[in-house]
Amino acid sequence: MRDRSECAGHRERLRQRFLRSGFSGFAEHEIVELLLTFCLPCKDVKPLAKALLKQFGSIRALVDADTVELQKVPGMGRVAPVAMRFIKQFAERYFWEKSTTGTENILDHYEALEKFWILRLSGKKREILEVAFLDTHLRLLKEGVMQISDGVVDRTAVPLRKIVEGALAHNAHAIVMAHNHPSGSALPSDADCLVTQKVEKLVTTLGIRFIDHLIIAANEIYSFRKSGLITKR
Repeated sequence: MRDRSECAGHRERLRQRFLRSGFSGFAEHEIVELLLTFCLPCKDVKPLAKALLKQFGSIRALVDADTVELQKVPGMGRVAPVAMRFIKQFAERYFWEKSTTGTENILDHYEALEKFWILRLSGKKREILEVAFLDTHLRLLKEGVMQISDGVVDRTAVPLRKIVEGALAHNAHAIVMAHNHPSGSALPSDADCLVTQKVEKLVTTLGIRFIDHLIIAANEIYSFRKSGLITKR
């Protein structure tokens, strides 16, 4: 059991290591431990960091965890779960701004778009379909992501009218679709392919470019565009 001075010294060493080289050389539990030092009073948080990783399996699953679930973990209190949620949404905002600023279009830094949706959709327990509306430079428009459906994505459940109305309301030049697969595999189903074809045909008829349909799973992402299943225009 560390005393307060030893605890403070350990925390300071962790922070200095991070300032020197980021997370390089950090064990997974040390990353969680460093975060907890900002949220909890001076005490040894290493056991808690290890317990969290044992219960949730990974840092990603920990950050994706529901706030109520985190609050049930002994020692977490009320502040640390809020910090977990804050970190995810802060990162989401970072990738959003990275994808919407500057002169490059979204296809020139596609990785940012993929990371943006990984942050938004990974870890969700239900299948969610969203559409992003892009300007003439293929940059994400302000408040340009709309949830289209919450449930199984298939050709009968997707409200196509909602997509069209959203695109017209934003005066969108192009759109990108994305949905998650809670099952863990990013490979598209027959229904996913049919939905993609139907939406592509509909929006292109209206003069709106259909850039891609992304499928987000636990450890992978599938791009219809990169797989050659969307007509390049």
